[in-house]
Amino acid sequence: MNAHEPLSLPDLESWWMPFTANRQFKDAPMLLERAEGMYYVTHDGRWILDGIAGLWCCNAGHCHPHIVAAIRDQCGRLDYATAFNMGHRGAFDLASRLTGLAPPGLDYAFFVNSGSEAVDTALKIALAWHRARGDSTRTRFIGRERGYHGVGIGGISVGGMAGNRRAFAGALLPNVDHLPHTHDIERNAFSRGQPAHGLERAEALEALVTLHGAENIAAVIVEPVAGGGGVLPPPVGYLERLRELCDRHGILLIFDEVITAFGRTGHALAAETFGVRPDLVTLAKGLTAGAVPMGAVLVDRRIYQDCMAGVSRGIEFNHGYTWSGHPLAAAAALAALDVYEREDLFARARELAPVLEEKVHALRGLPHVTDIRNFGLLAAIELAPRANEPGARAMDVFRHCFAAGCLVRPAGENIVLTPPLVINAAQLEELADTIGRALVEVA
Repeated sequence: MNAHEPLSLPDLESWWMPFTANRQFKDAPMLLERAEGMYYVTHDGRWILDGIAGLWCCNAGHCHPHIVAAIRDQCGRLDYATAFNMGHRGAFDLASRLTGLAPPGLDYAFFVNSGSEAVDTALKIALAWHRARGDSTRTRFIGRERGYHGVGIGGISVGGMAGNRRAFAGALLPNVDHLPHTHDIERNAFSRGQPAHGLERAEALEALVTLHGAENIAAVIVEPVAGGGGVLPPPVGYLERLRELCDRHGILLIFDEVITAFGRTGHALAAETFGVRPDLVTLAKGLTAGAVPMGAVLVDRRIYQDCMAGVSRGIEFNHGYTWSGHPLAAAAALAALDVYEREDLFARARELAPVLEEKVHALRGLPHVTDIRNFGLLAAIELAPRANEPGARAMDVFRHCFAAGCLVRPAGENIVLTPPLVINAAQLEELADTIGRALVEVA
């Protein structure tokens, strides 16, 4: 990548930035001007090694030539096509490609524009299916503490991120309950891969069934690996037990794979990695390698067929978005799938996972480190919080790393790594070493 001349700052006042301390940012802005491969370039010409794939999404690296060319070509041929009562070839081709990657039986794809929309769509599909089968009392959803399912009202309701829920508590969906989270630092601290302890926490679903009645529960939604809550891999046997309990009680199981799909755990889906087949899967982020906003819900064949049979004529499912299956997004997603396949990036992720594991666990014993967790190309270093300053230490580490040329993600009391799948061993070492130096420097 060529050197970049420093650029002046734009007017920073008018953009209300998401999930950002706006006043603090505008006092010390960090602007990105361009990107290539594993790197961003800032407005002042510095190269930044991307340790979080943009935001868990640029799995093929930045500005991949094949993806860029596909978007440019598509924009010159068909810029927009409504998905209401008509369609275009790209969306149908993409649906076929996605269902071909999924476990058998997940044969349909519904397109949306983000992970948040995918979650709300999956919840609505679950309700529609139960109603189509005559189980109209099944309206309750079960999420999980520390789960992140986007920022729609449905996603916040089933999610378990206290900070996201608190400000909107009076407006959340009724009829939602939560499983306990699986983070057991006393028994599982510094686990490598799936922790050994915690399978019994899946049994909380039985207690919720007893409390609410199986006939009133529509679906359980979990992330196979909880991401926003600080990279919490499932305990050994945990997902399998949830599947068994959902089957026993006629409850749909939704995997939120917005973060874990497209190579993050070494396969197209974490469902494949763990050998557990859900009924619905939410996708986004890596679907287009971050190039164009897009999401999707993969749907079990029986759900689709029952919803089709439940309406004699006309619209079977009153739901959709102006940009569902957008031509540019579909082109970007098809190109991203080409890149994943041609460059064998899912296998590359499996090969690099042990390298990431060794690099992050080498940070054990450094100041403030209380736990380290990893699975696939995901890792989190948990830090001791400062008294009366939640998240402040992780934010300081984030800023130190950025100043040193590495982008990491602060998530509560955690520093999270989710690098592009094109990263190499030397770059993983650079990320870990930079975090290590920051941990020493931060009070």
